Amino acid sequence: MKENKSNEGFVRADQIDFKSLDEQLERHLSRAWTMEKNKPDFETPPLNQRQDWEIDPSKLLIKAILARGTFGTVHRGLYDGIDVAVKLLDWGEGHRTEAEIQSLRAAFTQEVAVWHKLDHPNVTKFIGATMGSSELNVQTENGQIDMPSNICCVVVEYLPGGALKNYLIKNRRKKLAFKVVVQIALDLARGLSYLHSQKIVHRDVKTENMLRDKSRTIKIADFGVARVEASNPNDMTGETGTLGYMAPEVLNGNPYNRKCDVYSFGICLWEIYCCDMPYPDLSFSEVTSAVIRQYLRPEIPRCCPSSLANVMKRCWDANPDKRPEMDEVVTMLKAIDTSKGGGMIPGDQPQGCLCFCKHRGP
Repeated sequence: MKENKSNEGFVRADQIDFKSLDEQLERHLSRAWTMEKNKPDFETPPLNQRQDWEIDPSKLLIKAILARGTFGTVHRGLYDGIDVAVKLLDWGEGHRTEAEIQSLRAAFTQEVAVWHKLDHPNVTKFIGATMGSSELNVQTENGQIDMPSNICCVVVEYLPGGALKNYLIKNRRKKLAFKVVVQIALDLARGLSYLHSQKIVHRDVKTENMLRDKSRTIKIADFGVARVEASNPNDMTGETGTLGYMAPEVLNGNPYNRKCDVYSFGICLWEIYCCDMPYPDLSFSEVTSAVIRQYLRPEIPRCCPSSLANVMKRCWDANPDKRPEMDEVVTMLKAIDTSKGGGMIPGDQPQGCLCFCKHRGP
């Protein structure tokens, strides 16, 4: 997917929720083609049955396109006077089979069914959504348009700070102050702790799916593959997530639970500290094999305070039962003393970290 570089300040805030959508929808299509006997987690409601998450399209003003993907576009917009990001999803009716369309709608409905009930300072606020209908129309900067029946619309709060991933990339050379590292980690940990308290497993925890608001608070986004945690772990299997962040039990196709999010958090914590990418030089098969069979994990720099390194190691333990719950992670992070500084120091500064050169950007 190519971004609209002319609106850089806007694109960064919205690309994350949309970027992984194509991958999620492709997975649903694959399941529709090969496993039609399996029912989705959430049934798609009839179009004439109004849901409690539906918005009033007449209050929606859609502005310029911020990003494009295979299945739709992301726009800047206003809903009832609130600054929002608008995701328009086009299923391409007429070009796909009925099974494919139903699977895509199921993906949309599952994301909405999970997201609309969440309310936490560290979770991106869901505003509403609507399924297309010939009776619906929305306002654009060029006037009023009908919303075709093959269009679904998701509206969420607009976060101008952009994706955490982009913020880390920008700081790849100078790194982040240790106090900032711990604060970012706390925001993410509190958001995940809340999700788990609501029996929600995100299943795609990564820095691309974390957004920053204008006060630099981190908020979790993208619930396209999130689901209610199964009471029987055997009901949750299959490779769901993003390579590099996926827990070994997920990579191996074994049953899993919310502890897969804890593992992913551990990888994110390393990434936040190092402002670098895990396993940048390894292929999919190499990472999968090494994580499962050789206990491969990102190398923790020697300059990393032991208090933080301990959190990483506990979170990415190969045994899910040995990983802490996210509320315990919050407690561990709050106990870390950040008053004395710490963290990675560029090698060209006095007393620079000796391991910094391994993680320095180009």
